[in-house]
Amino acid sequence: MSRTPRWLSWLAVARTSLAASLLLAASGCELAVLSPRGPVASGDNIILLDSLAIMLVIAIPTIIATLIVGWWFRESNQRARYLPTFAYSGRLELIVWSIPALVVFFLGGVAWIGAHTLDPAQPLRSSNPPLEVEVVSLDWKWLFIYPQQHVASVNHLVAPVGVPLHLKITSASVFNVFFVPQLGSEIYSMYGMTSVLNLEADRPGDYFGLSAHFSGDGFPGMSFDVEALPAADFAAWIARAGSAGPVLDGTSYRDLLAQSANVAPYTYRSAQAGLFDSIVHGELPPGSGPALTPRPSH
Repeated sequence: MSRTPRWLSWLAVARTSLAASLLLAASGCELAVLSPRGPVASGDNIILLDSLAIMLVIAIPTIIATLIVGWWFRESNQRARYLPTFAYSGRLELIVWSIPALVVFFLGGVAWIGAHTLDPAQPLRSSNPPLEVEVVSLDWKWLFIYPQQHVASVNHLVAPVGVPLHLKITSASVFNVFFVPQLGSEIYSMYGMTSVLNLEADRPGDYFGLSAHFSGDGFPGMSFDVEALPAADFAAWIARAGSAGPVLDGTSYRDLLAQSANVAPYTYRSAQAGLFDSIVHGELPPGSGPALTPRPSH
């Protein structure tokens, strides 16, 4: 039976202690990033806590050593040795350079391994086939198209629990960033380009989504709800969405391009096939983007 290396055991203990301390210190706050609800967010959380634990390995001893030096070399301590002509010590040089080098080495390893393991385009391992969702950022709202179910929604992303989400993301206007803190990594939303992000919710709940990049006057209200439902409830939502609401086609999409903020969620009972590709390829017009306010002349 293989044994876990001692340094990995200490890292696990440090990670657990840090998580408990952070949650206790901010128990009255909503720690979305530290409250993962999916495999990607859990991986991000582990990288964050591991990196913090590695950095504290040098930060805490440095703080303690500073206090000890200040106390030992106080004016009243006659036992302290003063060396005003001191110039060089090989042992001190080894300590001063080796410890930071090891910290950088371990931090680089954590970042390198995590970046490959949590590659946004990397499909998630699951016994369930992924759910395809096409995402479009507009001024200042989010459009979610379900090409397999032929429905769409605005400012409301509904997903089945335990099923990977394969998100294809683009922008109809200016640069944006798609981010659901409790589900995982953020990714850019750019006009004329498609970004791919794989996420998954591992338990039912309502999660907050937002744009993480300033995009004009309506940016503060550019948020959306993510609702993770059991499979049966998700199927019922799809059925309800497909029985009422307008049709999403080229004409109604042009109406969506009009700037509006704090838009209440609603659904489209039908979504035109290939609409997302038409947006990406520029076959449909772009949004106007934030209006430029002329500067007053002097």
